[in-house]
Amino acid sequence: MITGTSQADCAVLVVAAGTGEFEAGISKNGQTREHALLAYTLGVKQMIVAVNKMDTTEPPYSEKRFDEIKTEVSNYIKKIGYAAQGVPFVPISGWHGDNMVEGTEKMPWYKGWAVERKEGNASGKTLLDALDSVVAPQRPTDKPLRLPLQDVYKIGGIGTVPVGRVETGILKPNMVVNFAPSNLQTEVKSIEMHHEALQEAVPGDNVGFNVKNVSVKELRRGFVASDVKNDPAQETANFVAQVIVLNHPGQIGAGYAPVLDCHTAHIACKFAELLEKVDRRSGKTIEEAPKFLKSGEAAMIKMIPSKPMCVEKFSDYPPLGRFAVRDMRQTVAVGVIKEVEKKAASSGKVTKSAATAAAKTGKK
Repeated sequence: MITGTSQADCAVLVVAAGTGEFEAGISKNGQTREHALLAYTLGVKQMIVAVNKMDTTEPPYSEKRFDEIKTEVSNYIKKIGYAAQGVPFVPISGWHGDNMVEGTEKMPWYKGWAVERKEGNASGKTLLDALDSVVAPQRPTDKPLRLPLQDVYKIGGIGTVPVGRVETGILKPNMVVNFAPSNLQTEVKSIEMHHEALQEAVPGDNVGFNVKNVSVKELRRGFVASDVKNDPAQETANFVAQVIVLNHPGQIGAGYAPVLDCHTAHIACKFAELLEKVDRRSGKTIEEAPKFLKSGEAAMIKMIPSKPMCVEKFSDYPPLGRFAVRDMRQTVAVGVIKEVEKKAASSGKVTKSAATAAAKTGKK
């Protein structure tokens, strides 16, 4: 759920319209709230709300029930940060196929959805129309390469193939890449997407790439690939983040060490020091060096990873600079990284192919 959300351009929030079902999802600890919040925190700026199971309302396909749900969900997503006028609400029945791909006669009261957004207004009838109206975001190709690994495979006859999504920059065959936090360096032999070879992979591409002289054990999910010659990624010693506490039953103080989900990394980080409590909307300081934080409060916190980890400042590399704090099987806080202190670069393994490629470019 978190990996998928962190890589998405648009979220489809599926809300069940059945009596009691909607109320359970939107309740304080419900999945609907949790998923909408995760989507926004992880940078998914576009949303579509599909109000499902319209065939199970009382009476079936009830306009009153749809309007009730639309009002409640609009209010909640507004609080999170979404512009509700830019979010299509589509009443559907997945079971019967109503309003999924084609319009339906069963909801004559429903005239379609219409949204206003700065990229241009859009309107339509079905869920497919809403998906077709998603605005493709601008891809940051001009930034240095950052590619968080989602998985690493060993493929017979090919070798080691890391897989992930290019977040910024461009990945090309014959490029020498560095994997943070271990600083392993090697050459990219080839790149594939959907079983087709690519001459370059750009932000948004989910790719597999073949690396030489590296075993599967040396790479893992959460590592970040970058170009050795262009601001290579490094291991993080500690970082300062603005953290907003969403729903934690108690108080959070220094020493708290929950798991952070940042890009594809899933690592416990210690809240080493609560630097200042801030107003979550304006960012102004409310209190210096607070002892505790509780639900609804925001603070600047110095954090230390428990294991080697690679994160970046949100202002430099947004996808690597935001995170969700998970504890007790729910998202208890979300954060944006403001400052990163990198570890002094220790020399990692440099493979033969990396050394050869470096020598070749040195001669040119």
